[in-house]
Amino acid sequence: MARLTYFTRETLISLRRNLMMTFAGVITVAISLSLFGGILLVSSVVDHGTEKWKHGVELEVFMKTDATQAQVNQMSDALHHDPMVKSFRFLDHNAAFGEFKKDFSDQPALVESTPPSALPESFRVVPVKAEYTDQIQVAYQDQLGVDVVITAQQQVKKLLTFTRWIRIFFFVISVSLLLSSLFLIVNTIRLATFARRREIEVMKLVGASNWFVRIPFMAEGLVQGIIGAGLAIGVVAALKVGFDHWFANDTGFFRTFYVTTWDATFIAIIVLALGVVIGLIGSAIGLGRFLRV
Repeated sequence: MARLTYFTRETLISLRRNLMMTFAGVITVAISLSLFGGILLVSSVVDHGTEKWKHGVELEVFMKTDATQAQVNQMSDALHHDPMVKSFRFLDHNAAFGEFKKDFSDQPALVESTPPSALPESFRVVPVKAEYTDQIQVAYQDQLGVDVVITAQQQVKKLLTFTRWIRIFFFVISVSLLLSSLFLIVNTIRLATFARRREIEVMKLVGASNWFVRIPFMAEGLVQGIIGAGLAIGVVAALKVGFDHWFANDTGFFRTFYVTTWDATFIAIIVLALGVVIGLIGSAIGLGRFLRV
């Protein structure tokens, strides 16, 4: 008990002596781990959304706005007898306009100026197997009255490419900040050990082990890492609440995406573990010059 009291007192003293460096280290850890946790949270959102699309692969056959009824009937008959097509749904001008109003509900002027007849009729097709998507696209792309065939895979690929570059960008930033926070913790510990080098020499002369001397300084780095990680976990929790609110909007573009409480909890655990590791590694490096086993 006496040792625990000593270690706690020495840790608090060391933190107060280097208050500005401690504050800078904590903030840098918090920012870097917030970015890292945010990246993981967005990745979970994208993974859930694209997985849902993959299990319900659709492609949409858009007819030309001036397509004749005979061409529409011919397309419906072809899809009905196609062995690669599991099911399909026809959207006439009014149905297309209904979805248009839902998607652009935040732009009433655009909705009011767009007549239903200006929107193309279309067929939403679900293939028997996802592997048939490209074959169906090729088969119907050049049919009479068809304007374009858009597959979900194309949209998923574009989204994944965009998010991959976003992930890489923020990952590089977060890693750079993590290294900066590690550097700050190392310098904080080195300043603390240098300021108390005489005291440390006396402690070692009277028989104190290296680990006995190390523990208060390692606890100092650990405290910085944990506080920074705690702030980052708060940011992750706020992002989770914000995503829930955004995705709950039925008219939102990303309404098919979601993030679970377990996702956020798991990410919070990772962030906390990283904070602990950064604090311990930083303190270990900082002590390396002054204490040898």
